[in-house]
Amino acid sequence: MTRPTLHLARNTPGESAAGGRGQSPRDTTAPKATEIPEPAFSEPWHAQVFALTVHLNESGLFDWPDWTARFGETLARHGLRRELDGGDDYFNAWLETLETLLAEMEKAAPDEVNSIRDAWERAYLSTPHGAPVRLGR
Repeated sequence: MTRPTLHLARNTPGESAAGGRGQSPRDTTAPKATEIPEPAFSEPWHAQVFALTVHLNESGLFDWPDWTARFGETLARHGLRRELDGGDDYFNAWLETLETLLAEMEKAAPDEVNSIRDAWERAYLSTPHGAPVRLGR
């Protein structure tokens, strides 16, 4: 089993991801020139946890088949047997899987993870809207 990669097409209006005009093999309709593509991730943290997981895999910390088996178990445990749209429920399960894997590998102790999570929560709750969140340690 190979790890999926995220491909973001950078096409001109009316050009398919395959590079030609019109439809690609996976497209059902060609994009209209005025349509703006939807973001690949609905929240910045979704992209960050995805990228972190891919980086850890590519660094050799764990293999992708093990990751996918663990993630599937987390989704099943959460009762998420329905098709997901990549929203918070999906990425919360992704994050839980990553935290559990790192704890089992003794790379991130659960107490330390909880402490950092609590510090981030305090930081963002006390940060004015629009200002960057800073974690003081």
